[in-house]
Amino acid sequence: MTGELLDDQVAVVTGAGRGIGARIAARLAEQGADVVLAGRQSATLEATAAEVRRLGRRPLVVPTDLRVRSDVDALAEQALSEFGRVDLLVNNSGMGGPSAVLWEADPVEWEETIAVNVVGTYWCCRAFLPGMIDRQRGSIVFIGSMTGKRPLFGRTPYATSKMALVGLARTLALEAGPHGVRVNLISPGAVEGERIEWVFQAQATARDVPVEQVRAEFLEDTPLAKLVRSDDVADAVVFLASDMSASITGTDLNVSGGATMY
Repeated sequence: MTGELLDDQVAVVTGAGRGIGARIAARLAEQGADVVLAGRQSATLEATAAEVRRLGRRPLVVPTDLRVRSDVDALAEQALSEFGRVDLLVNNSGMGGPSAVLWEADPVEWEETIAVNVVGTYWCCRAFLPGMIDRQRGSIVFIGSMTGKRPLFGRTPYATSKMALVGLARTLALEAGPHGVRVNLISPGAVEGERIEWVFQAQATARDVPVEQVRAEFLEDTPLAKLVRSDDVADAVVFLASDMSASITGTDLNVSGGATMY
């Protein structure tokens, strides 16, 4: 594939087995990148790999638990062994965590949410940044959430983790910028799919209201009055990965239909 935005680049996508991560991986392949696919479930990663191959690019499947540092180190080692370099790291992996008010949430689930969404992201950055710094070139994209910037009832660990990513992205952009590495974050709104349907149902249960009411409230808060597509988020990743955004770093890009404007 030639003439694409990411010709012959190498990308790593965490949480690449389903949902937004799978669409990001496919979109990167469409734009010319080979893709290292990380996640916990081998079967779903293989399905994404098949799509990457169909699009004419090389996938590498590496089952990875971001909570385990040795897994992340092995991910980096295998990626570099297979491709020789990594140009783009997309920190997409994340878990929704418990849906309950803070004083009733399971502490183990609270800690696990932070471990995956924040600490796992840190391990990935630490594993792949040295190579980018050596080459004086690279792009890191975090997938955050509008919930990191506005409250969502019963979701304190998730909101905390996503707000933490904003601080991480901005500060890392400052630290890595002099080495030619750009760092940005995308804050999606409510994205179509299984996860947002779970959120709608959990909100309805927590508030004791019909799920249709919760869904309607989400749409009422969005000027475009629609859910975000996974492809919308994937397109934003391509933009931030490519030279079209060569002077953009430390940015928090809302892909929320206007639900967040800050």
